[in-house]
Amino acid sequence: MTVPANKNMTLRLPTEVNEQLEAVAEADGMPIAEAVRVAIAAHIDHRRQDPAFQDRLRTSLERHRVLLEKLAQT
Repeated sequence: MTVPANKNMTLRLPTEVNEQLEAVAEADGMPIAEAVRVAIAAHIDHRRQDPAFQDRLRTSLERHRVLLEKLAQT
């Protein structure tokens, strides 16, 4: 079984937000890192459901496709 690779990152939070995050994680009985992962996954899912975001994403993808095609020309 292949274990997915993880990416470590540093996250700087205002003290008040950190305290609230700690309280939420403790109340939910999970480590802070897991609470952050759950929140990020929920945020990404929410963005995927947003039609305006999807439009901006398609525009960005098209712009990058054009730029990559230009770079690939020799």
